[in-house]
Amino acid sequence: MRLVVVGDTLLDRDVHGTVTRIAPDAPAPVLDEERVSERPGGAGLAALLAARRGIEVALVTALAPDAAGARLSELLTAEGVQVYALPLPGDTPEKIRLRAGGQVLLRLDRGGAPQPPGDAPDAVLDVLRAAGAILVSDYGRGVARHPALRAAIEQSKAPVVWDPHPNGPPPVPNCRLVTPNEAEARRLSGDAGNGSGLTTAQRAGHALRQRWQAAAVVVTRGADGAVLCQGGPTPLVVPVPAASSGDTCGAGDAFSVAAAVALAEGALVSEAVGEAVAAASGYVARDHEISGKDGHEGRIGADEAGRLAAEVRARGGTVVATGGCFDLLHTGHLATLRAARALGDCLIVCLNSDTSVRGLKGDNRPLTGQEDRGRLLAALDCVDAVVIFDEPTPEPVLAWLRPDIWVKGGDYDTLPETEIVQRWGGQTVIVPYLNGRSTTKTIAEARRR
Repeated sequence: MRLVVVGDTLLDRDVHGTVTRIAPDAPAPVLDEERVSERPGGAGLAALLAARRGIEVALVTALAPDAAGARLSELLTAEGVQVYALPLPGDTPEKIRLRAGGQVLLRLDRGGAPQPPGDAPDAVLDVLRAAGAILVSDYGRGVARHPALRAAIEQSKAPVVWDPHPNGPPPVPNCRLVTPNEAEARRLSGDAGNGSGLTTAQRAGHALRQRWQAAAVVVTRGADGAVLCQGGPTPLVVPVPAASSGDTCGAGDAFSVAAAVALAEGALVSEAVGEAVAAASGYVARDHEISGKDGHEGRIGADEAGRLAAEVRARGGTVVATGGCFDLLHTGHLATLRAARALGDCLIVCLNSDTSVRGLKGDNRPLTGQEDRGRLLAALDCVDAVVIFDEPTPEPVLAWLRPDIWVKGGDYDTLPETEIVQRWGGQTVIVPYLNGRSTTKTIAEARRR
């Protein structure tokens, strides 16, 4: 399945530093630059988030022949995104944020007023015709207005998710899902906002669904979840899994990407919205780090675990790791995980893969596949990352992860991993395990009944 993302791409540049003084020649803080990070923004961010979910992604956008356009092509191509760029008159848009202490002090925009992109090559139209799903990520700069692109999207048999912009055009008819946020829905529908936020979202969502001839409109409401308006008068309200005070910039992209991927994989619209709310919530909770998958799934994988360990060490923290099969998650596991997390600044779980579990426990195990086991663990507040390994023991993972503390729950005299952990000065510890709780015992009890 190939997801085709269509929309305006810009270059996001964050300049991080510290402020310790005020400029002598103006009443302005002085930012001492420490590091600069660059990433694709707009539709480029949506494409990047989709690519990091492990699917094939093509981005149909517009780029100028300048340094910013070249940098965007480089960043996107390096992540496996196939870039189909229409010619863009003028300059590639840039957003530069000056940050200190996690706060944005100033944003500088470059690129000037939007200009219509040039003609769409046949290759662009062909990739739209062959799409497994299409996500239009409109940032109001002209790509979503392109007549040839709109015609190709309207003719497509693939599910179309449209993330609208107040300065952009209306979605093409028959979109599977349109995803305005609450402010956009009010502005686009002309709703004055009388009554509660929920009733306003419901009214605006139904009005826009009828106006746009869309199968469904979901109005996203940040920490208040999402309101899905379909054919019936009663909306579906999807709450967020957990409230977060993180930066919401890019959460809409995380939402629309998750919804488009879910629809492409055959999910119902209601199921897709549920997955999208969870993905956007997780993205905000992680303060829009765009490594790995979104949400809790973004905590799974060797890259995520390694990056987390490096970040914790860089600030002088303690990396804690534990391991196991976690086939049927129970209170004994939870007690061990909570105790392990209390020993340091992050907890990374080394999870036996399905192949590894079969080798250890027989062909009838595991009962729960590694993907579901990983998701359940990553959803726990006491777990910061999960890495899955195929070997019989976690020693190969430990050799590169190099945790400061390796934890197991139980009544062991010694742990077999002690020798390898001691190579880098790490420590192995045992934490109490709740008596009577075990996966094997639970399975045996279930079979006796």
